[in-house]
Amino acid sequence: MPVDHAQLDRDHLWHPFTQQQTWREEEMLVIERAKGSYLIANDGNRYLDGVSSLWCNVHGHRHPGIDRALSDQLDKVAHSTMLGLSHPGAAELAARLVDLAPPGLSRVFYSDSGSTATEVALKMAFQYQRQRGGQHVRRTSFVHLRDAYHGDTIGSVSVGGIDLFHTTFRPLLFETHAAEPGDVEHLSRILSTHEEEVAAVIVEPLVQGAAGMIVHPPGYLRAVRELCDRFGVLLICDEVATGFGRTGTMFACEQEDVAPDLLCLAKGLTGGYMPLAATMATERIYEGFLGAPEEQRTFFHGHTYTGNPLACAAALASLDAFESDQSIARLQPKIELLAQLLETVEGMPQVTEVRSRGFMVGIDLGEHDPALRMGHRVTLEARRRGAIIRPLGDVVVLMPPLSISESDLRRLVEITMESIAAATARAPSQDEDLGRMPQAA
Repeated sequence: MPVDHAQLDRDHLWHPFTQQQTWREEEMLVIERAKGSYLIANDGNRYLDGVSSLWCNVHGHRHPGIDRALSDQLDKVAHSTMLGLSHPGAAELAARLVDLAPPGLSRVFYSDSGSTATEVALKMAFQYQRQRGGQHVRRTSFVHLRDAYHGDTIGSVSVGGIDLFHTTFRPLLFETHAAEPGDVEHLSRILSTHEEEVAAVIVEPLVQGAAGMIVHPPGYLRAVRELCDRFGVLLICDEVATGFGRTGTMFACEQEDVAPDLLCLAKGLTGGYMPLAATMATERIYEGFLGAPEEQRTFFHGHTYTGNPLACAAALASLDAFESDQSIARLQPKIELLAQLLETVEGMPQVTEVRSRGFMVGIDLGEHDPALRMGHRVTLEARRRGAIIRPLGDVVVLMPPLSISESDLRRLVEITMESIAAATARAPSQDEDLGRMPQAA
């Protein structure tokens, strides 16, 4: 008798960022396989992966080089701890990342996710300032941008600024300073007022993803770097979402010739295959943790699966794929095509604004009654037509794999436009069965 996976899900699973009551009422899409830019459901229907499986799939699903690397690694070892041990993949990957990253970042600390990568960076910055001694021990606070999102652990939530995600946990968080995105003068005033107490400024370079694809003005990141230098503050760049080609270059920092003191990486690091994150640090920060054992300058932080050999093998293969597939070079004409297609989207009467940088797109549908869940309605309409997209409130996000073909990119935008038109035209009284979707062939 076949297993009813949808019913097992309803009976036992608890999904992230999901209101379970409404989830249980919708027809469930169960993904069983994937290939290239497509996800394949258990009934055989194919769907364009319009958000790269939550912004992490870079080269498409089932990339032969990454598949082979994982298989080869399984013949060696699946996991061993990095507490007191090392392994070839972790060392080789660290060296590759140092070669690729902005200059000055020479040390790599592995963890498991974007949240932990930023948590590590915050703790490193705090402990580094403390171990410098003197007046630096007073540098215990952080500056972040309004509407920032850096993950879901307590430290990363503390430097977050999205009320929908973060307000509930406010009593658990430490105090921070929120700067207005793109406003250099506002950040300057904060640093001037709190100069002696700020350990670091943390930013998502060029684009604030979870805020709804908020694009910063040209020169802003460079100005933030200069302000941090002027006030003796560390700069943390969170490239969890923007890294590995998403904005058109390997790292977003490159576009303004900025080298941060700490760089957070995850999502696309393994090409979307395995959970792995990295926090990169300068040699100056690393040396601040050196000392005799009795000095207790050790960075007391770690994860069971830190530097997992399978994940490192996937990451190395993904970096190989960037070279062999010429991913960044081949991306440029697709970025130009996407920009042209989005001009038509922006002209739709249902669309308030389109914000994009490279392959990161936010289509703002304007303000709607939250009860309508307009963004969610668009995603359900898109599934009817054969694409998986996901909203941030009433902002529809597109972030396809870098490897998507031009024809599939055109189709993805067409489906999105059709879905916006259909969702906004449908009267609330007609929406009772919106979750009951005939699945696209």
